[in-house]
Amino acid sequence: MAGHSKWANIKHKKARQDKKRGKVFSKLSKKISSAARRGGGDLDSNHELRLYVDKAKDANMPNDNIERAILKATGQLEGVTYTDFTYEAYGPGGVAFLLEGSTDNKNRTVAQIRHLFDKNNGNLGESGCVAWMFHSQGIISISADLVDDADELMMLALESGAEDFEQEDGVITITTTPTEFLAMRKALKEAGFDDFMSDEVTKVSETTLSPDLATVRQNMRLLEVLEDDDDIENVYHNLELTDDVAEALANEE
Repeated sequence: MAGHSKWANIKHKKARQDKKRGKVFSKLSKKISSAARRGGGDLDSNHELRLYVDKAKDANMPNDNIERAILKATGQLEGVTYTDFTYEAYGPGGVAFLLEGSTDNKNRTVAQIRHLFDKNNGNLGESGCVAWMFHSQGIISISADLVDDADELMMLALESGAEDFEQEDGVITITTTPTEFLAMRKALKEAGFDDFMSDEVTKVSETTLSPDLATVRQNMRLLEVLEDDDDIENVYHNLELTDDVAEALANEE
């Protein structure tokens, strides 16, 4: 988990920018639809759907929007038909990227993604070239400034099934298995630890790359344009920031 909290800080700032741009409802709606297509529209049996519905409610997304996204995905409402996709690629310096999303036109989407990588010194790869590096994990990040007693939080997390608890650079990071994530999230909220910097079931790479500052900047530019693409729902990578690079980036803000 070394370096995760540094990246969590950067992701949190990016998430706030997304909200300002009004993209959060669109992204959540697509995540809800994708989850409903994969596992059905029952919140009790589809844990992935439950997570994104909860996150949509936390973001004050209207219930009508949530219900419409589920009904369209399960074929109960007419609408555009979306297909899920996964693409694997390399960014500048050989950083691995794994992209997930949904689209109503795969040819358009793959052409657009290829263009984004070509333009930013990366390239799309063959199926299987980087996916083997990643495994699913539940991660919740909380600002240490909002926690009066870190030991109390650690005990709660471990008793609720946490795999790991780490405090670094002002960020507390709790990791769980995907199956334990919802229970952990609920336990933290009920205990009053509900102002998360980030909370998600994500994919974490078994191996990481820590390139120089210039290469990190290039990958962050690529990451930004990928996350701004409406078809792409999740962007995973194996980029890890060293202390000096993280400090240099913080000084640039």
